[in-house]
Amino acid sequence: QTSNYVYFENSSSNPYLIRRIEELNKTANGNVEAKVVCLFRRRDISGNLNTLADSNAREFEEESKQPALSEQQKHQLKHRELFLSRQFESLPATHIRGKCNVTLLNETDVLAGYLEKEDCFFYSLVFDPVQKTLLADQGEIRVGSKYQAEIPDKLAEGESDNRIQEKLETKVWDPNNQLKDPQIDQFLVVARAVGTFARALDCSSSIRQPSLHMSAAAASRDITLFHAMDTLQKNSYDLAKAMSTLVPQGGPVLCRDEMEEWSASEAMLFEEALEKYGKDFNDIRQDFLPWKSLASVVQFYYMWKTTDRYIQQKRLKAAEADSKLKQVYIPTYTKPNPNQIMVPGSKPGMNGAAGFQKGLSCESCHTAQSPQWYAWGPPNMQCRLCASCWIYWKKYGGLKTPTQLEGARYKNNISTGLSPFTRNEGRAKLLAKNRQTFILQTTKLTRIARRVCEDILQPRRAARRPYASINANAVKAECKHTHTRQSRVSINCLFNITKVRIHTSPTHLLLKFKLHNSHIPHSRCHIYIYFCQTMSWF
Repeated sequence: QTSNYVYFENSSSNPYLIRRIEELNKTANGNVEAKVVCLFRRRDISGNLNTLADSNAREFEEESKQPALSEQQKHQLKHRELFLSRQFESLPATHIRGKCNVTLLNETDVLAGYLEKEDCFFYSLVFDPVQKTLLADQGEIRVGSKYQAEIPDKLAEGESDNRIQEKLETKVWDPNNQLKDPQIDQFLVVARAVGTFARALDCSSSIRQPSLHMSAAAASRDITLFHAMDTLQKNSYDLAKAMSTLVPQGGPVLCRDEMEEWSASEAMLFEEALEKYGKDFNDIRQDFLPWKSLASVVQFYYMWKTTDRYIQQKRLKAAEADSKLKQVYIPTYTKPNPNQIMVPGSKPGMNGAAGFQKGLSCESCHTAQSPQWYAWGPPNMQCRLCASCWIYWKKYGGLKTPTQLEGARYKNNISTGLSPFTRNEGRAKLLAKNRQTFILQTTKLTRIARRVCEDILQPRRAARRPYASINANAVKAECKHTHTRQSRVSINCLFNITKVRIHTSPTHLLLKFKLHNSHIPHSRCHIYIYFCQTMSWF
């Protein structure tokens, strides 16, 4: 049913996908599709983000003072960690393989408790598949003088308040005024009438609201009443002065709110954005209404909720929600997996068993006996998993014990000459892979750049710093400048420049050797000469 976390199978050899069901829709063909929220495993994100997740996990363990875990428990705990996303997709309901439980990691949770429960996962970070980032999903409590209100000290009895009240607040209405309630009500009626008359004089308003009823309804909105009461306050509740303020010499004052300021096309854009983003007003303004202020968008939203159009849409959505599927029955999946190597009771060589070596153990638990075996990994490696470890692989996306890629038994494999992917010496011969040879052929401009721009390239320094970037634009500009100054002959001569190495003669070496080692016998010096001549020959 909706809001459940379930396993989806998109491949017979890959682990299950973990998704949260948002909607269940019935297609025209009669099939049921599920609109789901995507959750990602550690194997689905890059190595840099895995490093960031590791540092976040260490901080959580230090802050919550988690009990110590063994290396195998830490390895299996990584399989229980998921990363929530805002990405949606639609998948067939027939691909659902079971339910699971996913919770937001809390400071009071014990990490080892997730390993004791089947089909139990947790998440603490949100993954953005587009930006390739990880962010915390929990809100942060803002503590400090920057976020807290400064409460002044309590005044003593009889102590005067020296603060300037006008700077602290603005008085907009005085309930102890000299006017009576009927007089105020009459003034508000006059303000509405003036607003209706002002809309009749305004050309744009008469086009939007052609009927008198629509103009009167617009003039009766809160913006007109607020303006009338503000006029009374500014004129010290003098009705005569307030009347003259409502109708100055230039014509009656026209007060409009956001419902009147927005056009019909802008209102349609707002409804479309609200359907896509919900009440995320920043995204609505940025993507759909950048010419509107954020305050204008928020004010229009709460006024739009009072209209008949909002009530109609609310009723339509309620009726649509009632007609949608709330839950669907998924029968148990009984089809055999194509990765099965041998089914109990079948003859050797059936169901893909042909070609597998005898005596291979499970890649995860290293057992040699299992009622059912499953092929795992690339076909040339001929790895396999037992029935229990295969279920673990499908649900949690990893093996029960660390592989060589994660550091376990890596040194032993290197010392024995095995690949880090293998766990069996008899499988090493299956990993032989032909490597293609290649040649790097540079262009003439690249070879000229090595000679002309040697001061910019600094080859010796670049060789010692292989990860430092080279300013290719400067090299290109220098080459072009040199190419225009020098002739073709001088440029071709750059290819023939070779570094002459001066070899020291054996006789010269002998003289230097005898000067520094005068105690060595003469016979040994001749042997040394012969050795030097032989080396110079080679």
